[in-house]
Amino acid sequence: MDTLFGMNHNATLLFWTLLTIVFLIVLISKYKWNPFVTLLISALLLGLLAGMKPLDVVSSITSGLGGTLGTIAIVIGLGTMLGKMMAESGGAERIATTLVDRFGEKRVHWAMMLVGFIVGIPVFFEVGVILLIPIVFTVAKKTKMSLLQIGIPILAGLSTVHGLVPPHPAPMIAIDAYGANLGKTLLYSILIGLPVAIVAGPLFGKYIGKRIVLEPPAELAEQFAVKGDRKLPGFGITLFTILLPVILMLIGSIADILDPEATRPITLFCEFIGHEIMALLIAVVFSFFSLGYSRGFSKHDLSKFTSECLAPIAGIVLIIGAGGAFKQVLINSGVGEAIAEIATGAHVNLILFSWFVAALIRVATGSATVAMTTAAGIVAPVLAMTPGANVELAVLATGAGSIVLSHVNDAGFWMVKEFFNMSVPQTLKSWTVMETLLSVIGLLLILVLSFIF
Repeated sequence: MDTLFGMNHNATLLFWTLLTIVFLIVLISKYKWNPFVTLLISALLLGLLAGMKPLDVVSSITSGLGGTLGTIAIVIGLGTMLGKMMAESGGAERIATTLVDRFGEKRVHWAMMLVGFIVGIPVFFEVGVILLIPIVFTVAKKTKMSLLQIGIPILAGLSTVHGLVPPHPAPMIAIDAYGANLGKTLLYSILIGLPVAIVAGPLFGKYIGKRIVLEPPAELAEQFAVKGDRKLPGFGITLFTILLPVILMLIGSIADILDPEATRPITLFCEFIGHEIMALLIAVVFSFFSLGYSRGFSKHDLSKFTSECLAPIAGIVLIIGAGGAFKQVLINSGVGEAIAEIATGAHVNLILFSWFVAALIRVATGSATVAMTTAAGIVAPVLAMTPGANVELAVLATGAGSIVLSHVNDAGFWMVKEFFNMSVPQTLKSWTVMETLLSVIGLLLILVLSFIF
């Protein structure tokens, strides 16, 4: 009888959750409500429907929002500053021109994928696109290659890093929620991310570039062409500055593997500088010198750059926070446990489950970030009830699911469409297919790794 009641109770909670998610999706996609407001209302609705006391729902929302933004807000703020320093100093341009020269014009699309991958590490996808679009136009003009053959590899590099590679905020949300090891996740993400970006980037880009021939929008091409011949920073120092947070995080992880008990002072020091917040903070301060003062910028310039770049990310930070609030209500209302019981009872493959939940929310809401935060709240309790689960691979599966099938409800879709001067069908055939390739091939590689480890 108890089991029957438990099942009924779980089924009821599951029904309310689905209803709330449908409500969330309809408000965002059909009525164009702000995702921050919609997520807060949905969290409130779910808590009340699940039988929580009204004030308990409110305290769940505040603790979930605060808990999620504790680390993530700092990561986003510092990452954006690092990206801004790269843009203003000409660092992104330097990386692109050097790789084009090294790879040669024939293999330039491979270089473009690496540019997207490297530049994408400290910045949000949208910021990365804005940074790199001038390079796409310049290189396409210089090499007389198809715009998509140059552009798709850059987009694939940026998108892979956005969904899979820490310290990017999306993977960081899942790492935090699942209690995953940062170093292991970083290692796996590079193992999976590079092959995935190769297939969806240079290989698919070459194929689609021959089939969809585009001219860049006249005004944009004009605007980006008049850059002036500014002296660019050195390739080595630019690359080192961008990769510094990743290097520091890997040092911290290696120290942790070699001395898990942290008995030596050097291990404690390496773990300290390898913490994502410290790693990014060190890199940002370093960039003030390597890409700032040494390039002739004054203290006033640096103050202006670092203040300017924070305003556009306020909305993103709030949406992530509201996603965290929704996640907390899922957990505190018992919905998380109910889903966990049903999923573990049905012996669902955890990798597939993580991918599917994120993919469903991504297709419905159009936001990889909303997909990642909401999915993290649904998947975390299932992982907690599954001893021996590979949580690092579950993080990557959630990330891969969160970038699938970008279409008309995704801001990224319209951004790519406008910048590349495409029609909606052309954007679906190029950008949407590329995102889906990244996601599905990523999932297959994660499944292969899960059998090995």
